[in-house]
Amino acid sequence: MTTPPQASTETAALDTYSHVVTSVAELLIPSVASLTVMQRRGGGAGSAVVLTPDGYLLTSAHVVAGASSGTAVFANGRQSRFEVVGADALSDLAVLRVALSDLPAASLGDAENLRVGQLVVAVGSPLGFAGSVTAGVVSALGRSLPARGNRNVRLVENVIQTDAALHPGNSGGALADSAGRVVGISTAVVGPGIGQGLGMAVPINDATRRIIAALMREGRVRRALLGIAGGPRPLPPKAARAVGRDRGVEVVQVVPGSPAAHAGIRNEDIILEVDGIPIEDAGDIQRLMTADLIDKELTVRVFRGGEIITLRPVPAELED
Repeated sequence: MTTPPQASTETAALDTYSHVVTSVAELLIPSVASLTVMQRRGGGAGSAVVLTPDGYLLTSAHVVAGASSGTAVFANGRQSRFEVVGADALSDLAVLRVALSDLPAASLGDAENLRVGQLVVAVGSPLGFAGSVTAGVVSALGRSLPARGNRNVRLVENVIQTDAALHPGNSGGALADSAGRVVGISTAVVGPGIGQGLGMAVPINDATRRIIAALMREGRVRRALLGIAGGPRPLPPKAARAVGRDRGVEVVQVVPGSPAAHAGIRNEDIILEVDGIPIEDAGDIQRLMTADLIDKELTVRVFRGGEIITLRPVPAELED
């Protein structure tokens, strides 16, 4: 009895899929720790990914919120107390340190290379079950996820949406591509009534690499503050002709006493450019507000009352 050609093709595809998932699991399970977190209001749990052989781990900031230490347990049975080196609630990333050496560091990839429909594998400790592996696809890219600090809210941009099953305890674990490179840190599960089966991961890209480096080096992430809130708005024809595009950001709130207020930025101003960089949505401004701009005078072009004017705010440091 011969096997139909279609069945052979499906079997081969399934075998390839299984080979990819098992290869990624074998590579990453040793590099993902299960965390037990001691917090002021009880305990918590999560996962973390090994960044360096000498004990630096990467996890989600909300996993260790309110905690200074806890315990990390690895698949081979090694365990250690960890300390929180630094946490950044506004990106939902944190760096930990354990007193262990010769740890198998995970390889970090680049989420910018992901495509919708691409296979991804999640490794973590859901519901306390260490070394658990699930697989799925990238179901959407370019999502935004609000991250809240003590006083500020910031959008984590280019969040990865996946249908790989994620559960409480997966937070801080790895989301990897088919080569076993970590392209995201699992951060959220969309709950019942909203869209069960959807998980979110903070992407590993140039922006998050800078955040990780700052947490390892300084224990915190410094950001510039302009002091406005706004949203995208179509440009009036005169402004559109002047800048060669059709969108800007309309200011809807100026924080009293902020750098924007001191520079004369007003409600209903439409921001066109910051230091020559086109501004089309609030995310464009957010991405610019890095530590390099703290106390540095900026050139901001705005459309107001039918005219384009130039203002020169000096961003302060964002305090959270």
